[in-house]
Amino acid sequence: MSYARVLCVGLVGVAGHLVEVEADLAPGLPVVTLTGLPDTALNEARDRVRAAVVNSGETWPNRRITINLLPAALPKQGTSFDVAIAAALLSGAGELPSVSLDGVVVLGELGLDGAVRPVRGVLPMVAAAVRAGVTQVIVPAANAWEATVVPGVTVRAIDSLRRLVDYVRGTGPLLDPPPSSASPPPPGLDLADVAGQELGRYGLEVAAAGGHHLALFGAPGAGKTMLAERLPSILPELDDATALEVTAIQSIAGVLPPDGRLVRRPPFQAPHHSASMAALIGGGSGLARPGALSLAHRGVLFLDEVAEMRGSTLQALRQPLEDGRVVIGRARGTTEFPARVQLVVAANPCPCASPAGDHACTCPPVVRRRYRAKLSGPLLDRIDIRITLHPLNAAQLMAATAPAEPSAQVASRVARARKAANTRWREHGWQVNADVPGPVLRRPPWSLPATDTADLRAALDRGLLSARGFDRVLRLAWTIADLDGRDRPGREEITEAIQLRMGESHEYAA
Repeated sequence: MSYARVLCVGLVGVAGHLVEVEADLAPGLPVVTLTGLPDTALNEARDRVRAAVVNSGETWPNRRITINLLPAALPKQGTSFDVAIAAALLSGAGELPSVSLDGVVVLGELGLDGAVRPVRGVLPMVAAAVRAGVTQVIVPAANAWEATVVPGVTVRAIDSLRRLVDYVRGTGPLLDPPPSSASPPPPGLDLADVAGQELGRYGLEVAAAGGHHLALFGAPGAGKTMLAERLPSILPELDDATALEVTAIQSIAGVLPPDGRLVRRPPFQAPHHSASMAALIGGGSGLARPGALSLAHRGVLFLDEVAEMRGSTLQALRQPLEDGRVVIGRARGTTEFPARVQLVVAANPCPCASPAGDHACTCPPVVRRRYRAKLSGPLLDRIDIRITLHPLNAAQLMAATAPAEPSAQVASRVARARKAANTRWREHGWQVNADVPGPVLRRPPWSLPATDTADLRAALDRGLLSARGFDRVLRLAWTIADLDGRDRPGREEITEAIQLRMGESHEYAA
C-alpha cells in the first residue's frame, strides 16, 4: 500500500479543527512535498521526521513522498503534526499496519533522535477531537495530564516514535497518564495587607461583585497597585466550563502549569507599561497568538502606570472591552480569541507624581493635560468605577488597631451578590450585572421608577454622563443592591453608583 492517513488537529486561535494527514508514496526521484498551507515550522517537519525515523531504527523510503494536510484551505501551524506525519509515512510505505491508528488522533513534536516533545495547545486540540467524535488520542507524555482534563476521551501517551511504532506493530504498550502531582495553589495576596483606603476597598468589592471595570487614581504609594493585585483574591473560583476556556488559552500560550490541572483561580495579567499592541491585544507573524488581554480572559487585566502607555495601544482596548473578544486579521487568515476581562487601570495625577499632592506639583499645565490625555474619553467612558485614593498619613499607616478585613470575608459577600445576579439573569445567559445590556435595564420589568432615577437623568441631561455612562450607572446600582441584599436598587443605590462612576471630581474623570 502506498497511501495512508492519520488524524491530527490544527488550531486557529482557540478553535481546533480535525486534520487528516495523508501520505502518498510513488515511484520517482526521492523528495518530500508538504501541501495544505503549512507554516515555516511545519514545512521544516520534513527534516525532523526523516532524522527521527532513521534514528528510531526504521528505513526511510526512497520514493517520491507527498504529505497532504486536509482540509487544504485551512492554515496549519506549529510542530504538533510531526508524529502524525511520521506514522502516515511509515504506514504508506508498508512498514506499519494503519488499522491500529484508525479513528485515533496523534499529536506531538519529534526531536531528531526520535523523542516526542510536548506541544502547545493540547487541551483545545483534544477538545476539538472529542467534538468531532474521536474517542482516543495519543499525546506526548509531558502533555498527558493536560489532555485528561477533557472528558469523554481515552488518553495514551508516548515518549518516542519507537514506542508508537512498537504499539502499532503490537510489540509494545503505550504509556498511561502519570499520577496527578497537583498540589494546592499557593495562597494569593490578601486585602488584610492594605492599610486604610476604605473607599478603594469598597470600590474593589463592588467591581468584583458585578464584574465592573475599575480605575484607580492618586499619588504614588497610596495603594493603587496593592488593591488591584488583590482583586483576584475576592473573585469566585471558575466553574468547569469557564476553567476549560481559561486553561485552553494558557495551553495555547505555553504558560500552563506542568501538572496540567484546570485553572480555577481567575487569571491576573499585569503587562509592563511599555508593552506593544501585539503583546497586549495579540498578534505575531502568520496566524496571531493571544496577548495579555486574552490571557486575562475571565480574570483581571491590570494596567499600572496607564498614562505611560502608548495612546494607540490603549485605544485598541475599546472594542474588545465591549465585545468580549479580539478579532485579529492577517494575510494568512483571521484569528479570534476570547477576551472577557475585568479591566483595572491605575495612574498618577501627573509625570512628577509628587507624594505631597497637587500643591507640590512642578509640572506645567500643558504637560499635565498631555499626560492625562493618554487615557482618552472614549476609553474612560467604558470604565464603570473611578476612585481617587488620597495618600495615607502616619496615624493611618501606623495605627495599632485590629487588622483590616481579610479577603475571605469580602469574597463571601461577593459570592452572595454574584449568586443573586446569576439567579436573576440566568435565563438570559448573563452571569454578572456588567454583562446585562443597557436597554434591558431601561425597559420593564427591570426599569426603575422615575423618582429613583431623577438624579441620574439630570446628570445625563447636563452632559455629565454619556448614554453609555447612564447604562453603566444602572448596572452599578444593581450590583450595590445585590451586595446590600436588596431585590431592586432604589434612589440611595443610584446615588452611590453615580458617585462611584463620577469619582471625586478628579481631573481624569472630568
